[in-house]
Amino acid sequence: MKINRIHHIAIICSDYEKSKDFYVNKLGFTVLNEVFREERASYKLDLAVGDTYQIELFSFIDSPNRLSYPEALGLRHLAFEVDDIEEAVKELTSKNIVVEDIRIDEITGKKFTFFKDPDDLPLEIYER
Repeated sequence: MKINRIHHIAIICSDYEKSKDFYVNKLGFTVLNEVFREERASYKLDLAVGDTYQIELFSFIDSPNRLSYPEALGLRHLAFEVDDIEEAVKELTSKNIVVEDIRIDEITGKKFTFFKDPDDLPLEIYER
């Protein structure tokens, strides 16, 4: 089997409107498609990240919380590449998003930091 790339990432949120606002209006992702699935009482929102990856944002009734701290097994975080991390941090903080201090990756020497989405999903920005 030859895998070409990551096709999409699916995120389940607790408050659809709040998460939609966060990913679209605060992070600037583009809405590709939005569907309300009546049989599931659930939204599915397809988002473009630049022109490469796609995020699927789902809402489901009564989804259980996922542990972030202490870190549980499974997906650790989602990372987005930026050209200028200081500028990205400035933009995030101007939108009242709490961002950790910028750190240096010991292996690559690149700058990175973390912030959280409305459901405490850890998100990373990593400088190109």
